[in-house]
Amino acid sequence: MTDFAAAFARLPLVAILRGVTPDAVVDVGAALVDAGFTLIEVPLNSPDPFDSVARLAQAFGDRAMIGAGTVLRVEDVRRVADAGGRMVISPNTDLDVIGATVAAGMTALPGYFTPSEAFAALKAGASALKLFPAEAASPTVLKAQRAVLPKDAPVLVVGGVAPDTMAPWRAAGADGFGLGGALYRPGASAADVGVAARAFVAAWRG
Repeated sequence: MTDFAAAFARLPLVAILRGVTPDAVVDVGAALVDAGFTLIEVPLNSPDPFDSVARLAQAFGDRAMIGAGTVLRVEDVRRVADAGGRMVISPNTDLDVIGATVAAGMTALPGYFTPSEAFAALKAGASALKLFPAEAASPTVLKAQRAVLPKDAPVLVVGGVAPDTMAPWRAAGADGFGLGGALYRPGASAADVGVAARAFVAAWRG
């Protein structure tokens, strides 16, 4: 079973499968895992998300960390765990959700936008931070935040990221990225997702 630190060290890119259906999720997951992805998220505003989490966890839980995104309620943290998910990702800094995630033995990756939110999330037990939405920030903003955030606190940039836009964020201190529409859109074939996934992996490792 892969833990977050090991998965993040291998490839710090989170695949965000917003809109994926349970019938498609295993084929899409296989394409991602084959490309080297070790962190996969099914947002809860997708169709039957807990079913998709369960299918991914059963198929790939020994090779990747599977979790849920857009987790906004404490009660959904337990549902993620019951489905086999081990990562809880949110767009916001909800201390109750973070606390429930930590108490359940799962990895909390909350969204933040300000230093106050970042420090509050870390104090509550977040394993990593998600700068969101990145479209409203900039590498300059991240660089200023990284000057005060703990060096060992991973920061992922999420929102509008493409293979050719990663370098400035990395130079500013991004430790990884959450990848949405440029990696997966509802209805995309597994083959197309594989092509996009390999492009992101090449950009990261290049």
